[in-house]
Amino acid sequence: MFSFLQKIGKALMTPIAVLPVAALLLRLGFGDIFDGQIAMIMKTAGESIFSNLDLIFGIGIAYGLAKNNDGTAALSGAVGVLVAKAVYLGIDPNLKMGVFVGIIMGVIAGTLYNRFYNIKLPEYLGFFGGKRFVPIVTTISALVVGVLAGEYWNYAQSAIDMFSRVIVGLGEFGTFIYGTINRLLIPLGLHHILNSVFWFQLGDFSYVKDGVPAVANGDLHRFFAGDKSAGFYMSGFYPVMMFGLPSMALAIYLRTPKENRKRAGAILAGVAFTSFLTGITEPLEFLFMFVAPALFLLHALLTGLSLAVAQILDIHAGFGFSAGLIDYIINYKLATNPILILPLGIGIGLLYFILSYILLGYIKPNFFDTKDENRDVLDNTDAQAFIDALGGAGNIVDTSACITRLRMSVKDSSKLNKESFMRLGASGVIIPDDKSIQIVLGAKAEAVAETIKDKLSHKGS
Repeated sequence: MFSFLQKIGKALMTPIAVLPVAALLLRLGFGDIFDGQIAMIMKTAGESIFSNLDLIFGIGIAYGLAKNNDGTAALSGAVGVLVAKAVYLGIDPNLKMGVFVGIIMGVIAGTLYNRFYNIKLPEYLGFFGGKRFVPIVTTISALVVGVLAGEYWNYAQSAIDMFSRVIVGLGEFGTFIYGTINRLLIPLGLHHILNSVFWFQLGDFSYVKDGVPAVANGDLHRFFAGDKSAGFYMSGFYPVMMFGLPSMALAIYLRTPKENRKRAGAILAGVAFTSFLTGITEPLEFLFMFVAPALFLLHALLTGLSLAVAQILDIHAGFGFSAGLIDYIINYKLATNPILILPLGIGIGLLYFILSYILLGYIKPNFFDTKDENRDVLDNTDAQAFIDALGGAGNIVDTSACITRLRMSVKDSSKLNKESFMRLGASGVIIPDDKSIQIVLGAKAEAVAETIKDKLSHKGS
């Protein structure tokens, strides 16, 4: 189950990757950059994505879960969402499943694809065998999901509403809990599942789209739909990613022995700037996550604190991708009190630096070792080296990636060579069970995954 949840977390990144362009289009259609027909076109294009998140999630998750990311699974996910949604709305027009129907049907379609993509049927039904069978069985499953949702989703909807009220009722403390847990789930890759609830389901906002009443669910969707009360579960990440983590990187650098600082500086400067500019934090977090777990716990608590203080200061600043400088600039005029992110960021940055510097003085972790100067640069890495470190081509079952992580399924994890991955440029390695491994490579992860797939396919041909 844990491995399956990790796969869902990875698959969630496919539909989420669409959101930055949707947010950008909405921003360009706000009326202060373009006006008239151009602004209307931009706004309509952006809203078309946010209004169909359930369909996008169904397609993206099915595609992400399917073996070899086959398009048949994506088609099946789309069909599943359309059928299930039509059925449950026919039973109860007041139901609001939001992205959950996309997540459910995406998981079902991806799973059914992996089970039936090579099914053999009797000769007289041969046309419907193999991959063509998947949309059929997914449609039947969607009928069942639609009926069950129509009859029983109101109970789940009530539970989600109650959960929303509890979290909102806890105020800043509830936001602190969310921010802390969000970071603590990073090593497991399950934070995407948590975010899907808070960013795409929690709360609702009624607005008018093209003269027709519409409802936006989740902190992220509500923010871009114009809900001025949204953004509490995103705003506090800006101070952390733009100021906090880079400050922690500086503390790590100053606590590194002088003989290792040249190498440390080159690595830390790159990952810190990535966090500041784009909000991608995993390459930096995995540098200290396992070497200094106490430092990672401090990071999680300070993230919770940042989100809570941002709420106290009434900052409402969302993002389409992540809380880096790019999103801060793009969404500045959509936000409420965004200027306060800068002094808050300076304060959070000072806390990160001072507390990290003190803590590192006590635990004295060894981040950078001069003996490891033969660490390869990823740009020059041969995919064969990764294949060898994974125990050879015969040990590899499946290859995939999500933004910063290479995610592999293997036959036997005892054949893995963790030290080789670190020499190849990995900033962290997670082996959650004896059949899977996650290798944190930064933004190059997907390119490495595709290169490995290509090399394996040529070997098999």
